[in-house]
Amino acid sequence: MSAADLAAAEALFVAFLQQDPHYREVASVYGDGGPEALRRALHLFIARPELGFVWIARRTGDVVGCCVVCHAISTSRGGLVAKLDDVNVKPGLEGHGIGSAMIDALKVELRRAGVSRIDTATHFDNPGARRFYERHGFASLREERMSCLL
Repeated sequence: MSAADLAAAEALFVAFLQQDPHYREVASVYGDGGPEALRRALHLFIARPELGFVWIARRTGDVVGCCVVCHAISTSRGGLVAKLDDVNVKPGLEGHGIGSAMIDALKVELRRAGVSRIDTATHFDNPGARRFYERHGFASLREERMSCLL
């Protein structure tokens, strides 16, 4: 994501987070700071690219999808891994292969950057998201993601 993409990415994220019942259900546990927190986070990705990035999907120049990738070091892999969050597609364009194309291209880029694993999470009651990730090679770790606000 470049600075020129900020507004389009923000609009996609706001639409996604406001519509996603799974996120809304646990937003207080996440410490959701609303659109202002989202804006700060997007600016942080531009200011601190070593921490991660926002991956953008385009169709004829328009931003039609995006996701968040943060870098981490894995002791089990002995190197860099990626945490994948908030994969979303512009409302009305779901089911047209944009998310799949985004994940496929992201895998190529992460491998090129020396990342050896992508971690993500889905809500237990979101079988559609689980099927999407499984189609792309993700497997359950049989763990529950937990959060602690500081």
